[in-house]
Order: sequence, then C-alpha cells, then structure tokens
Amino acid sequence: MTTSTIGLIAGLLLAIAAAAGGLVGFLIAVVLGTAGYVIGGHFDGEVDLSQVFGRRDRG
Repeated sequence: MTTSTIGLIAGLLLAIAAAAGGLVGFLIAVVLGTAGYVIGGHFDGEVDLSQVFGRRDRG
C-alpha cells in the first residue's frame, strides 16, 4: 500500500470516530478522507502541494 492509501484510510477512520452520523457525518468523512489522501500523496511524492501553498513573488 502506498502512503497516500494509508493516509486515506487513516482519514476515513478519523472521520468515523468524529462523525455522529447523518449528512454532517458523511461530509466530515469526505473531507477527512480527502485530506488524508492528499497528505499521504504529498509524502509519497504523488501530490505537489508547493504549487498550491508555494511562495509567490511579491513583485
């Protein structure tokens, strides 16, 4: 398993622990699962977060 897959699973498990159920619980699961996948993908080198959060020249 890649780090991004493990991150996805970890995010989903955290979502299950945090969710109380219903629509809000589903949305929390989606957000935390996506965050776990992106963070894991960043550590694997699959996702480059510097393009999103990188430094910008101020002119």
